[in-house]
Amino acid sequence: MAINQKSYDYGAAKSSIREIAAYGARRREEIGAENVFDFSIGNPSIPAPDEVRESIEQSLKLPPVQLHGYTPAAGLPFVREAVANSLNEQFGTSYQADDLYMTCGAAASLSISFNAVVNPGDEVIVIAPYFPEYRVWIETAGATCVEVMANEDTFQIDIPNLRAAINRRTKAIVINSPNNPVGSIYSKENLEEAAAVIHEAEERFGSSIYLISDDPYRKITYGAEVPWVPSIYDRTIVCYSYSKSLSLPGERIGWVLVPDTNPDHDDLVVAIAGSGRKLGFVCAPAIFQRVVADCVGMPSDVEAYAKNRKALTEGLSKLGYEYIEPQGAFYLWVKALEPDANAFCEKAKSVELLPVASDSFGCKGWVRVGYCVSYETIVNSMAAWEKLANMYK
Repeated sequence: MAINQKSYDYGAAKSSIREIAAYGARRREEIGAENVFDFSIGNPSIPAPDEVRESIEQSLKLPPVQLHGYTPAAGLPFVREAVANSLNEQFGTSYQADDLYMTCGAAASLSISFNAVVNPGDEVIVIAPYFPEYRVWIETAGATCVEVMANEDTFQIDIPNLRAAINRRTKAIVINSPNNPVGSIYSKENLEEAAAVIHEAEERFGSSIYLISDDPYRKITYGAEVPWVPSIYDRTIVCYSYSKSLSLPGERIGWVLVPDTNPDHDDLVVAIAGSGRKLGFVCAPAIFQRVVADCVGMPSDVEAYAKNRKALTEGLSKLGYEYIEPQGAFYLWVKALEPDANAFCEKAKSVELLPVASDSFGCKGWVRVGYCVSYETIVNSMAAWEKLANMYK
């Protein structure tokens, strides 16, 4: 084959999440949107804040070359400074503009981070269940993706499992809190235990292990605290996206932070920049860099998600479904009514319910239900959830 085999394989495999979303789009055309209950994709239903539109309108007044021209590869200095100042206000830190690299969303942030730290033969640990694209980005960077199952009762990091998985080839560990797909938030105590295990492994193997914290859901929580990981583990890299907090998934804007407390800070900042260059992730979208500067301190509108969460959990509870109460993000992790989650999802399709089977997230027997949809969709879906439950009685 003349083309790249690995790229072909990734293209042929597709994403189960996007495949279901595409199926949902077809069904909406066939039978009407009001008759399809699509819980597949994490596309925020809450509109972007008015301040986003106002920022764009202000940017449109700039001279064309300034508005549409290339920014520095790492991003506009005043934007990176605004982000650093915001983080410093939140966490009592002393970050500077040069600690940040603006990116085309979380996918670029993570890809850049993996390519900055791993070498062929290295391993990167992910805590399952996990966002499936992690594996693609890790393997593309030349490393092996190693799944470590979370504690299946609490969905916190399973410390014994983590300790057993780390070896001399381990280069990085990815955490995602609030977690996609479960909605769990790793407690400070849990993270401190994990940090101790990692430090212990570094000493045992004489290696450096990075903790890559994927934080796009940080501002979407329901009362639980989200610990700031760099304050717990020193060799941390933080990846962020405004796709969820500002409802801008299609605009592809985010950043990578190399905290000044990271012992490899100076070399890592250069490696992040080189990784962005290598991958072609330079000069993030200019207008939306300016939006970030103008909206950096804005809270996320969690109220609508909280309302959806309440309607969904109460409705499913009445129907006898089991689930993990989400502390953050906008997904509900629901126990499938049979061991085969894919078979369960096929039955769900027959009543126009479209959750995502847990197999693609690295475990079996569950489904992810994204409640970043309209409130009406959740309420109107309950009859379909009841029909699905009745199939198993």
